[in-house]
Amino acid sequence: MHEHIRVEHDGNIGRITLNRPDKRNALSSELMLEVTDALRELAATVEVQAIVIEGTGVAFSAGHDMTEMRGRDLEFYQDLFDTCIVMMETIHHVPQPVIAKVEGIATAAGCQLVASCDLVVAAEDAWFATPGVKIGLFCSTPMVPISRAVGRKRAMEMLLTGEPISAATAQAWGLVNRVVAADELEKATLELVDQITRYSPVVIGMGKEAFYTQIELDEHGAYEHTRDVMSSNATIDDAREGIGAFLDKRAPVWSHSRTPAAGGS
Repeated sequence: MHEHIRVEHDGNIGRITLNRPDKRNALSSELMLEVTDALRELAATVEVQAIVIEGTGVAFSAGHDMTEMRGRDLEFYQDLFDTCIVMMETIHHVPQPVIAKVEGIATAAGCQLVASCDLVVAAEDAWFATPGVKIGLFCSTPMVPISRAVGRKRAMEMLLTGEPISAATAQAWGLVNRVVAADELEKATLELVDQITRYSPVVIGMGKEAFYTQIELDEHGAYEHTRDVMSSNATIDDAREGIGAFLDKRAPVWSHSRTPAAGGS
């Protein structure tokens, strides 16, 4: 049971809903631990091929819970940010694509959560910001995924000014994939899920893991890593099925397993 989030499993979609609307879905320590547990729980659920993270109320998430941060010692802050880092890294470690479905504001660590997700669908009236500088607490951990999503100059503008950017700007900068009217948000999210889940889960998982590994390597190291991944990928049953289906001009039949099965020669 979860106190601060809702976790649902509907067909091939797992949903994690931040459920502290009275606190604008602030990321308390307890909430972040629950999200991490839920991600791992859904990752181990065979039927789940995509995970959607969303929020209740007027905000996706307003970031860390300031009420629990006031006047604490260094050890508390280190534990808090370690908990946050584990949650963000778990998003990358689970094999399923994780999609942020954003309504309202996503600020500070809430914007970090958005940037950490693999894909983002946002309502056209959503806003994104890293306003920590305005309260004397620079958004240092949020800058990690945000700078990797939007680039150095745009990230620095967000971090140094603290000013919000619109969903349209966030899309132009690379923080958001798709922007739609608020009443089309669920439909657009499901369409994106459908586009992903029609393919082999094991191949999606291999590709996601390879992406986050190679993105931090130099070009030659990235090629070496992806060569090894793609070579292994080519030997599994789903790759042999997909190649055969392409050549035979028929629809492939995937294994719907996330465990690679090596094909015969």
